[in-house]
Amino acid sequence: MAPDAIVVGSGPNGLAAAITIARAGRSVVVYEAQPTLGGGMRSDALTLPGYVHDVCSAIQGTSVASPFFRSVDLARHGLELIHPTVPLAHPLDDGSAAVLERSVVDTAAGLGADGPAYRRLFEPLVGEADALMAFVLAPVFRPPAHPLLSMRFGMPALRSATGLGRSRFREAPARALLSGLSAHSMVSLHRPLTASFGLVLGIAAHAYGWPLVRGGTANLAAAMAAELRSLGGEIVTDHPVTDIQELPPARATLFDTSPRALASIVGKRLPDRYRRRLDGFRYGPGVVKCDWALDGPIPWRAERAAGAGTVHVGGTADEIASAEAEVNAGRHPERPFVLVVQQSLFDDSRAPSGHHTGWAYCHVPNGSAVDMSERIEAQIERFAPGFRDRILARSVRLPADMAAHNANYVGGDINGGFQDLRQLFTRPVARLDPYSTPTRGIYLCSSSTPPGGGVHGMSGYWAARSALHREFRDA
Repeated sequence: MAPDAIVVGSGPNGLAAAITIARAGRSVVVYEAQPTLGGGMRSDALTLPGYVHDVCSAIQGTSVASPFFRSVDLARHGLELIHPTVPLAHPLDDGSAAVLERSVVDTAAGLGADGPAYRRLFEPLVGEADALMAFVLAPVFRPPAHPLLSMRFGMPALRSATGLGRSRFREAPARALLSGLSAHSMVSLHRPLTASFGLVLGIAAHAYGWPLVRGGTANLAAAMAAELRSLGGEIVTDHPVTDIQELPPARATLFDTSPRALASIVGKRLPDRYRRRLDGFRYGPGVVKCDWALDGPIPWRAERAAGAGTVHVGGTADEIASAEAEVNAGRHPERPFVLVVQQSLFDDSRAPSGHHTGWAYCHVPNGSAVDMSERIEAQIERFAPGFRDRILARSVRLPADMAAHNANYVGGDINGGFQDLRQLFTRPVARLDPYSTPTRGIYLCSSSTPPGGGVHGMSGYWAARSALHREFRDA
């Protein structure tokens, strides 16, 4: 019997869409091109036997902040999240580190003269985190449920990260901390709206933490798949879809794909003008990713960095802004901003006893073929002398490797599209319901729709809600 709905792609948004549809009592089948499901939620032995590395997503800050994930009991399917002692550290050249603690007060206490300003910025927002996350992870044109809170967040969020940092903070540690958080945007930090990324990620770290998945991020995908199957949903892996005619008939077909892939698969069923707009969707910088098997923990000079799940490596706010501006101008910085995760410090299933894993990436121009691994390792060595001596084996993935593993990572862009102010309102095209298409029954549910990149599942959730309303008249 034909299903009510089909989802193409089993990333976090595809699985979230399928779960949402199944919860509504509709039958749904998910088709995944790769032999394993999960999209960015995969883990593998990338270096040596016994070392478990996350292929892409490693820290679940947006997952635990997501209204969708908080509505699903994945623990009953064996999912266990581990909270590092400290969510984030940002080492500086003098051997100190700006440290983001779960407590806003404790974080502020470590920021010296900027502590009071940090509290004024974050405390009111962290106190309303649930309402705020419901707002920022919603469709762009959805009226806010809490207008005053939205304005309190929106005033600083619309600014550039460099502008907000310079106006609020006087000293290097606080400015560096905000810049590192904001650089997750993969957009030049001189651009408007980049401060929003720093605020959202900082709020999530304080309110919910930045946990990792015991045993590897693939276990998050497995728990989502188990939840879907418990609701009667089906998953078919190792089944690429290149033409919509290959799929069985369904009242709604949702694509957890890039806009270009949607245009290619659906083809002439989409109006020419809409298809051209999908083809013109802009993708952001790519990444070069490194994984290491280590014979000991990363020897950070700053003691507090050794207790952090995530470490931002890039020096001062000005250095980070310069590196990200270089990438956005199509160049490769000598000193890139590097995101480092230390899962094995908190999860002993990731490496043999006494050994560790390291996970890191930096931003590069979209489609770059430049191996940045030496520059990445030099940046870590700068703040952790002796790091290179602990490397037993390494895995390096360039943008083409990332795209080969996950077709949604066009040119190595793990965020599903450039996240500037213009494309915030046209993701993937200017449309009141960005998940629907002009063709009845065809939807886009990937991170190329609002609210964008990250393992939060909300793009899939909202796309499923749109399909349920339009095709089945469900609320």
